[in-house]
Parts: sequence; C-alpha cells; structure tokens
Amino acid sequence: MSSETDTPERARPEPIQAVPVRHPGRWVAVAVIGVLVAMFVHLLVTNKAFNWAFMVDEMFRPPIMEGLRGTLALTVLAMVIGVSLGVVVAIMRLSENPILRGVSWAYTWFFRAVPRLVLAILFGNLGILWARIEFGLPFDRQIGALFGVNDFEARLFGFSALEILTGFVAGMLALGLSEAAYMAEIVRAGIQSVDEGQTEAAQALGLSRTQILRRIVLPQAMRVIIPPTGNETIAMLKDTSLVAFVPVSTELFFQLKAVGNRTFQVFPMYVAACLWYLLLTSVLLVGQYYLERHFSKGFGKSAQAKIRLRGITAEAGGSASEAGR
Repeated sequence: MSSETDTPERARPEPIQAVPVRHPGRWVAVAVIGVLVAMFVHLLVTNKAFNWAFMVDEMFRPPIMEGLRGTLALTVLAMVIGVSLGVVVAIMRLSENPILRGVSWAYTWFFRAVPRLVLAILFGNLGILWARIEFGLPFDRQIGALFGVNDFEARLFGFSALEILTGFVAGMLALGLSEAAYMAEIVRAGIQSVDEGQTEAAQALGLSRTQILRRIVLPQAMRVIIPPTGNETIAMLKDTSLVAFVPVSTELFFQLKAVGNRTFQVFPMYVAACLWYLLLTSVLLVGQYYLERHFSKGFGKSAQAKIRLRGITAEAGGSASEAGR
C-alpha cells in the first residue's frame, strides 16, 4: 500500500454557525414609538377640539387664499431684496477699501443682532418719524438759512409716509433688509470657497474684476451658496408670520388667526396654519433638492453632503443665536 492509503482522510471543518446579533434595544424603541404614534393618532381622531370639518371648510375660503398669496409674495420680494443686497454687502466686505468693509460689517452686525419681530414692528411705526418722505437736495433748508434764504427748498417730489409705508411694505423691508445681512455672510463664504488660483488665472487672461466675479467666481460659488440660501428661503416663508403683528392683513397667519378669533375656534385655525406651512415648506424642500443636485454636478456625493451639512449647520446656528428671528 502507498503512504496515501495509510494516512487517514482529514475531516473537513464544519461550517460556522453564525448567530445573528440581537438588538433588543431596537425592538424597545419600535414599541415605544409605536405606542406614541398610536396615542397621537387617537388624539387626532377622537379629540373634538380639533374640529376637523370646520378646519377643512375654512382653510380654502377666499380670505385665506388671499393671505396665502400675500405670504408667497412677501417671501419672494423679501428674498429678492435679501439676495440682491446681500451680494452687494458681501462684495463690500471683501473689498480692499476699509470704509466699505466697515460699513458692511456695521450693517451685518445691526441686522443680525436685532430680532426680526422687533424690526417688523419698528418699520411699521416709521411714520412717527416723518409725516412725508421727500427726495431732493439734502439739508436744503439748512443751506438756505446759511445764505440767508429762509424759504429755500430743493425738493423734487415726496409722498405721505403713511401712504408709502403700509404694513406690507414695512414688513417686506424689515424682512428683506434683515435677510441681506445673513445672505451677505453666505455669499462671502461661497466666494471665499473658490480657489484663489481661479482668480489669478483669470487675471492673467486679462479679465476685469467684474468679469472675474461674474464669470469665474460666482458660478463656482453657487454650489456652496445654494443650500443655505434654500434654508434661508424656507425660514423666510415661516418668518412672514411675524408681520401679522405689524399688522399686515394680507398674510396667511393673520387671516387664519382672524377666522379663529371671529368664530371662537382658535385652536383649529392654529392647526390649519401648521398644515399650510408644512405644505409650503415641503414644496420648497423639493425645489431645494433639485437645485442642489443641479449645481453640485461633478463634485460627487461626499461634496454634496458636506455642502448640505454646511447649510443646515448655518441655519441651526442662526436659529440658536437669534431665537426671536
């Protein structure tokens, strides 16, 4: 016999019996969450204080829809002011001119320090300062008195302050000017995120500073600017409810609150306000998602996640630093 037949056949090892790791904590969490959800649904269904039939019937009446249009218009106009002025303030902040940098810093300091509710009420009472808002040569009467002309006036045109500074205009200015301070910091961070080599290469090609900013820097900075701008737009939509205290009658929360006060169904109308804002912000979140995906092309998912996280962190920081915003 050969040696191979003398050696006993080596037994094969038995397959490993892997025992799955148990996670009892997960089941406990599921049970707790399930009980809480069931309690919440039971509350919604059985508690008559919600008065769902009345709420649904009132949510789509003409005054509420007028308030909805006013809220959307106020959001768009305030964001247009905020973004446009924010870009200007950001460029001033990055300027080599110390005066421009100082003015931009003072602007952002003031409007980030004062809560938006206070600003809205303050702007709504600006008519106390001026009976008329006039345009012309500054200090015309003082100049005339200096030269002995007491009735000298160099004013081109003017308006009654109460006619111009309506509640809607006051709320729009307060929200827009406040938003510009936040957008200035967002735009400044976006511009600084672009590598300086891009600017140096553009200068070597003979482009002017305006052309470099418009064609080279801002398009690349958009991937950093868009996510926090989307968050600011959503926050602005919710902050329009603050102008109800100016007051602005053509606003969603004002109209819902008015219906509740008139019918003594205050709580159902507050719930209706929550539902409307949930719907509107959900639509904006979808739009923000597609904008982020468009401007993040070519940077990978990790870069997109970092940019999105940066925007969420900026929003959370702003909310924490200014609860009254």
